[in-house]
Amino acid sequence: MPRVIGVDIPGNKRTVVALTYLFGVGDTRAAEVCEALKLDPDKRAGELSDEEIGALAAHLENQYALEGSLRRQVAGNINRLREIACYRGLRHRRGLPVRGQRTRTNARGRKGPRKTVAGKKSVKAMK
Repeated sequence: MPRVIGVDIPGNKRTVVALTYLFGVGDTRAAEVCEALKLDPDKRAGELSDEEIGALAAHLENQYALEGSLRRQVAGNINRLREIACYRGLRHRRGLPVRGQRTRTNARGRKGPRKTVAGKKSVKAMK
């Protein structure tokens, strides 16, 4: 398993796919990096030489914000929204969907598991 920017990328996958294991590198950016460094995207990541891995790490560090610095940047942006108490910041603070999704149904991934309200009567009991 080659190690790039402090992350072990799977050696048995194609280089272009293995690069997506880095936070901040998606399909498009992985293809751009392979093209810029003239790496064969179909070559397995485990078959990369030490020089290629070094060049890859240097290119990624110089050109893009990745891993820890990108995570800090995203967290800082969210904290800024919370501090200025804008609508998006309030949604982040309350743990609700931020981008306009409905909350009457769905949104369970953001809100967490259901919390049953005690003492609520069912429709049948009211009749």
